[in-house]
Amino acid sequence: MTERIICLAIGYICGLIQTGFIVGKIKGIDIRDYGSKNAGTTNVLRTMGAKYGIIVFIGDALKCILAVEIVYLLFGMDLIPLPAVFDGAKDIIRLLQLYAAAGTILGHNYPCYMKFRGGKGIAATAGFVISMGPVFVLLGVVTFFTTFFITNYVSLGSILVYIGLFIEIVIFGENGFFHFPEEINRACLNEFYIVFAVLFVIAMLRHRENIKRLLKHCERKTYIFGKPEIDLDAAEKEKNIESKEDENG
Repeated sequence: MTERIICLAIGYICGLIQTGFIVGKIKGIDIRDYGSKNAGTTNVLRTMGAKYGIIVFIGDALKCILAVEIVYLLFGMDLIPLPAVFDGAKDIIRLLQLYAAAGTILGHNYPCYMKFRGGKGIAATAGFVISMGPVFVLLGVVTFFTTFFITNYVSLGSILVYIGLFIEIVIFGENGFFHFPEEINRACLNEFYIVFAVLFVIAMLRHRENIKRLLKHCERKTYIFGKPEIDLDAAEKEKNIESKEDENG
């Protein structure tokens, strides 16, 4: 149990790196005051434009990959010993990496220093998908972009990716993809499914308003190269004026 808590904590700390919030502050705004009022990639894309949306997506995905890799270095390289039942770290590393990803998503969605107002965890989840391997990446990319280019609904693409990922994890898990020790394989698989099921529920809850709008056919569409909602240059000038006024007392 201790190793799981450590992995969750590592992930949560990495998740606190709020790329959207940081990018917004650099440009003189609090991204949570605009659009959908969260610090995620889609809101940055709509509010600030494609360039900043891409930066935020990469940053949020990388922090999950970072957490997963830290866990691999600590446990996969035997820097922190694991109970003998696991017969070596490599046999449980996938499960521990999932805990790290879960922690990252929780840190991203509910950052303690931002009054628990973060994003929705999709870009961070993408980082976990990348760490899972190319097959998962390919399936996720096809699912998301097929949905997005047909409908222009980011939320629908994100929801379908989560549903697809859950199905893929179960199918791959039941066919020996995770290589858990034979004597505890069932228990480890069930735990893996349960942890991801919790992440799935969190993702659906974070998208509950989107789901309502989708059902009512009034969800907002997103266009990658659409015009940003705010004038960043004007916002930055306003920030500079305020800074000079503060300096002058």
